[in-house]
Amino acid sequence: MARSRAAYEYTEAEDKSMRLGFLLIAAGLLSLLGLGCCWLRPALQERGGGGSANCTVLAVRQLGERFPCTFSCGAACRGTARYPCLQVLVRTSRSSAPALLHEDERQLRTNPKCSYIPPCARDDQENSENVTYKQKYWKEKVGSQPFTCYFNQHLRPDDVMLKRTHDETVLLHCFLWPLVTFLVGVLIVVLTICAKSLAVRAEAIKKKKHL
Repeated sequence: MARSRAAYEYTEAEDKSMRLGFLLIAAGLLSLLGLGCCWLRPALQERGGGGSANCTVLAVRQLGERFPCTFSCGAACRGTARYPCLQVLVRTSRSSAPALLHEDERQLRTNPKCSYIPPCARDDQENSENVTYKQKYWKEKVGSQPFTCYFNQHLRPDDVMLKRTHDETVLLHCFLWPLVTFLVGVLIVVLTICAKSLAVRAEAIKKKKHL
């Protein structure tokens, strides 16, 4: 029995391999749980009750109200500037009621009153020019041409998005990489155990031949 136990004792390299495998298994499981609770579940909730539709621009306008944004001019240099509020009102193929268009879910959460948040520049005039350029784009380039937009009837029935932040590719990667980490950990543990078992059997066969 003592010889059998000694034969199955892992070497330092095998012990490190086992520890690495268990560490990857734990990391994969914790990542799945963490992403599922903190990111994947809210993302699926945002997508639940939503879908795509064809949108047509009804009106493009700038409001008199200006909103603050934070610009960076170096490692320890930050400041506040302002930009005008651009609203793009659209009609969807799912409803005749006008809806406010947004770039994506992140922009909607940051400023639900406006359709566009420009890259924050130090100069307010530059921010105004960026917003005016966007206004001309929707008026002249898009005009009455239909385009694909996204909506969520349960969460924001009066708003639509030009693109989704949480698309299928992001959700796939959110689930895929923790799963790969978990499977690699399992594979390392199984291969280490199998290699040790084969080595012990080979050693036992070798001893029998010498006897």
